[in-house]
Amino acid sequence: MHLLLTLIFGIVLLPKAHTLKCYECAAGTSEECTVSECPLRGQRCGAFRLTTYAGGSKLLDVKSKRCAVTAECVEGSINFGISRVVMNNMCCNADLCNEKMMPGSPQSIPNGKKCFQCKGEDCTATLNCEGTEDHCISAKMTIGGESVTTKGCVSKSMCLPENQKSSQLISAEISCCQGNFCNSAGSTRAGLLLLAAPLLSLVLLF
Repeated sequence: MHLLLTLIFGIVLLPKAHTLKCYECAAGTSEECTVSECPLRGQRCGAFRLTTYAGGSKLLDVKSKRCAVTAECVEGSINFGISRVVMNNMCCNADLCNEKMMPGSPQSIPNGKKCFQCKGEDCTATLNCEGTEDHCISAKMTIGGESVTTKGCVSKSMCLPENQKSSQLISAEISCCQGNFCNSAGSTRAGLLLLAAPLLSLVLLF
């Protein structure tokens, strides 16, 4: 009886598990945010900024705040020469710690790494990698029955052990490799891209 009462009081008096609270803003330029509780255990508060460039000019600058899983808390860039995607992300573990928006990325300079890039159907042009781009990337996509190939530079942090992304309209074989010009036609090294969606959107856009 004593053990039963101890168990009952323990359950009643047991404090609720802490639920992390984060600022949440819909993707866009607005910084009007609400406070939300993270629905999944292990999530963190995040502030995200995705910037795309075309021909050296800023094309898109999307900011957001929300609960996030650890895999989303990466920084880096993907560079195809005619277009470049830069992610500046920050994640933290305290209530409302994602109050500040991530600053824009500074202008990157070539880092000495070189990869192949595609210009039309010719994928033998040289691309000088910038910033943290220390890997080469190859992507072969089938979009509505038509095949599109693109190559360029990518940060290691954007690569994951997975090499295919697909949907009803789009399928893609995407690989990363390390070493100058390793993304030639014969490159078979594994490694994969995290940002399939921004990659596909850029290819479709251009």
